[in-house]
Amino acid sequence: MSVLPPDDDKARYVAQMFARIAPGYDRMNRLMTFGLDRGWRAAAVSAIAPPHDARVLDVGTGTGDFVALLTPWVPQGLVVGVDFTVPMMHAGRWRHVDRRSQFVAGDALRLPFADARFDAVTTGFTVRNVSDIAAAFAEMARVTRPGGVLACLEVARPQQALVRLGHRWYFEIVVPQVARALGADPTAYTYLPQSARRFPAPERLAELIADNGWSHVHYWRVGSGAAAIHVARRHA
Repeated sequence: MSVLPPDDDKARYVAQMFARIAPGYDRMNRLMTFGLDRGWRAAAVSAIAPPHDARVLDVGTGTGDFVALLTPWVPQGLVVGVDFTVPMMHAGRWRHVDRRSQFVAGDALRLPFADARFDAVTTGFTVRNVSDIAAAFAEMARVTRPGGVLACLEVARPQQALVRLGHRWYFEIVVPQVARALGADPTAYTYLPQSARRFPAPERLAELIADNGWSHVHYWRVGSGAAAIHVARRHA
């Protein structure tokens, strides 16, 4: 049974869902990906390699996984995590007691920052939850200086048929049952794999990025094709 909301109700649905699952989100995320997501995020950060004095924005920061990885790269810079689900940021802030990092409430489609404010932008498993993917990348481009860089980590569907079938069985059948057994919200962990099925394939996502303020777009698959990292540069 589908639990996906209509596009005009997606923002409200997603905000309420993540607020409900915030306390146990990190634990479930590690379980769902067998902890591999940490390595994927680290690879995305290494790909953009922000300089020591960079200002970096993490869009849809959640509990701040990217913030924790980015902060050591910018000893003389600043990392800002933005998310419209405040309980998610509160759930992760205990890990980020550092003057080089900040958390700000804001919508990915209307980022509360001036034009060309940041040198780099990261986003992880966020744009599949917005109602307008193109607008989200355009907003990220707006707040990034010309020549700045983007790293986007998102879901993908494995290309090999048997791997794709096993991936679908695991995320659509096993994960909701594990969530229920651990006292998490099974509806939320049904929404997440269903939203992944409707998400654009990596090649189409690359086109959307290129059409909305970014150039030199390239990507590679990780996790046996279950996710992809896109890297791009802001138009000069």
